[in-house]
Amino acid sequence: MSTLQSTVRSPDRGVRPPTVPLAVGGAVEAPPYLMAAGVAAGALLLYILTLAPTTQFWDTSEYIAAAYTLGIPHPPGNPLFVIMAHVWGLIPFVAGYAQRINLFAAVTSAISAGCWFLIGERWLRSFVPARWPRRLAALAGAIVAATAFTVWNQSVVNEKVYTLSLLSIALILWLIVRWDDQPAGEAHDHYLLLIIYLLALTATNHMMGVLVGPVVIILLFPPLKKQRPLSDPERTLEWSQLVVFSSVWALLLSLGLERWEFVAVAGVMFAAALVYAYTAGNALFAVAALGVAVVGLSVYTYLPIRAGFYPPINEGEPTNWEALWAVLSRQQYGKPSIFDNPTQAPGLGNSGHTLALYWDQLVNYWQYFTWQFGHDWSERAQRIVAALFAFIGVGGAVRHWRADKRTALAMTFLVFTFTFALVFYLNFKYGYSLHPEAAVAQHEVRQRDYFFICSFAIWGIWVGMGLAAGVEWIGEWFRERQPREERRWVYGTPLLALALIPLFGNRLTASRKGETLARDFASDLLQSVEPYGVLVTAGDNDTFPLWYAQEVEGIRRDVTIVNLSLANTDWYVRQLQRRPVEPFDTASAPAIYRGRSWPMPAGKLMTFSDEQLNALEQFYILDQARIAHLGPIDITLDPQMLGHPYLERADIIVLQVIKDQLGKRPIYFSRTVGLYGDQFGLTSRLEGHGFARALRQHELQQSDSIKAIQSLGYVNVPRTTTLLFDVYHADAAARQRPRGWVDEPSKGILDLYGLTYYTMAPELQASQSALSARAQQIAQSVFRNTRLPVQPVPERPAP
Repeated sequence: MSTLQSTVRSPDRGVRPPTVPLAVGGAVEAPPYLMAAGVAAGALLLYILTLAPTTQFWDTSEYIAAAYTLGIPHPPGNPLFVIMAHVWGLIPFVAGYAQRINLFAAVTSAISAGCWFLIGERWLRSFVPARWPRRLAALAGAIVAATAFTVWNQSVVNEKVYTLSLLSIALILWLIVRWDDQPAGEAHDHYLLLIIYLLALTATNHMMGVLVGPVVIILLFPPLKKQRPLSDPERTLEWSQLVVFSSVWALLLSLGLERWEFVAVAGVMFAAALVYAYTAGNALFAVAALGVAVVGLSVYTYLPIRAGFYPPINEGEPTNWEALWAVLSRQQYGKPSIFDNPTQAPGLGNSGHTLALYWDQLVNYWQYFTWQFGHDWSERAQRIVAALFAFIGVGGAVRHWRADKRTALAMTFLVFTFTFALVFYLNFKYGYSLHPEAAVAQHEVRQRDYFFICSFAIWGIWVGMGLAAGVEWIGEWFRERQPREERRWVYGTPLLALALIPLFGNRLTASRKGETLARDFASDLLQSVEPYGVLVTAGDNDTFPLWYAQEVEGIRRDVTIVNLSLANTDWYVRQLQRRPVEPFDTASAPAIYRGRSWPMPAGKLMTFSDEQLNALEQFYILDQARIAHLGPIDITLDPQMLGHPYLERADIIVLQVIKDQLGKRPIYFSRTVGLYGDQFGLTSRLEGHGFARALRQHELQQSDSIKAIQSLGYVNVPRTTTLLFDVYHADAAARQRPRGWVDEPSKGILDLYGLTYYTMAPELQASQSALSARAQQIAQSVFRNTRLPVQPVPERPAP
């Protein structure tokens, strides 16, 4: 026995018998780890077969690029993920770096599936005595957990950090189950210390993982235990264990509540717990618990250390205490209070988090729940199947409560935390596809089902129990025919095949096999820009893939990207100034940029001094139209054209870039920014080059090469034609997807392909009829995916 084992006293040592059911012959039945490994391997095989081959939209590119560069993604920085993914990415499992990181998500989620099997199998022992029916029921639950739409869809691409959080929750849950089964004594407290370490560690990835803590607290709660110590000192020791763990968990949770006051209160709670543990003779456990928590949280030190080296992706730039706290508390997002109505402005006029709003949020959660078991099918079929699995899961919960109220209470609290409580805490606006009558600003910018990935996964445990209860019920029909209870369990096992419904019902929608649009779009947009150009982009989906393309694949690193959303933050503007100009790689560039010299620019992007940058306000009032002198051009800043009586910091940055760089470096606006450049009166100076519009010093006039095309503005037809047919990944964009483009919020990128080819087709019809026909074919193929109704381009009459 180690020193720690002999010194850290267990409260009920020597009096608590094992709670694991005994197998034939009186031996304790060990957990079926080999079968759990098979479950994990099966889930991994499924994920590999449907794995995304490269990056995808939303945060995928940001996280992959951050892992590659050892950078810092958006707050809270997720240092555990970055470190683990970076190390994982160094191992050449597959050739593509992005696919390696996607495989990381698949592996973490697959191991979680193995844990769900182990947990389900252990809790099923309370009412399923037959070994193989019990294991098959646990397998059914694990299959449902692993193939639920959101779990599957997030496991085949590393879009977020949630599969790593899912793994930590599964491991912690399994560890407390194992702790509960161990006879008090040797290594008993070590389970708790390992749980505390994992809780602290997962906090440095995402606070979601910390929410499993109450399950541990419930199972530690002495009055709920079936076996209690007999002596008062030992009972006091038992309570000290609970108090210490609860206070350490509160400390970890307070880090995610985004206010230092909560951290202070949790610190006082731990100090009180330490005093109580000392009086109970269990002080070393309290000190060890705090120590392992500190070790786990030490991963946070990655943020200021790495930020000081200024990696290419350094969001929030936490180089000092103030910036570090801003990152950890997510100040960049200005999240509304959980008691406010997020669809309204904060302040006295805010109606608050009403029951009606909470009901709408629960309806949104139910919408996501209906996706989980048959997202390939019609909405009606989805709701029917979801109702079936909700019924089975509730049945499993009821049977769980009848068999073992203590673990059922823990599971109930876990489900409640990741559904009702999490819905209230997240306090989302209206779901993306709900309340169409409400303004766009009152909706979330995308579907948020991934936040509830854990609730969909753990529901599989209760589904497995519900199916087992159904098998038990069927077996009761054969009581007279088959007196042996273990054999009666066999009769109902075909019912477990219901667990395969999500596998077949999600196989098309959850899969990301063969999808390369995000990577292709990034390459195509970057190649639209002349060497050393400055490209203005709008948000996540037209920026993060470009970061990936530049940092991971080395595509057009000479292009400087100015993101309008991030340009409203001080740290991003500093990084724009600090970013060096990379040399243009002629060898890998399209032929249109070869055969001439492109002088490499020198100096910073803007002539602003550091003091001027730091002095920039968030908004500047613009009460009337004003003339702005931007180097070689003058523009009119008109509040009516802008749509609001002010300029944002991002506007100032863009205008300053134009002033300092126009005529020195090519300046482009991505078509994804819409009419942003036109709002400054630049329409007559914007020359279309495929997916981007180049700003020219002189107003454009129609000519043989420059044409005014409806919906596109002025277009350089020869340049755009070359880009469309010699550079862009048109075939990949136009490929037929089994269910079309599923993610509605991001389909604008694919529509951009279709609309560009569609509007160019009439222009090419007279001079290049073959290319015109090709453009129409591509556009129609794209629109079949996005379900955008368009008419074929009419043929021009012969001259």
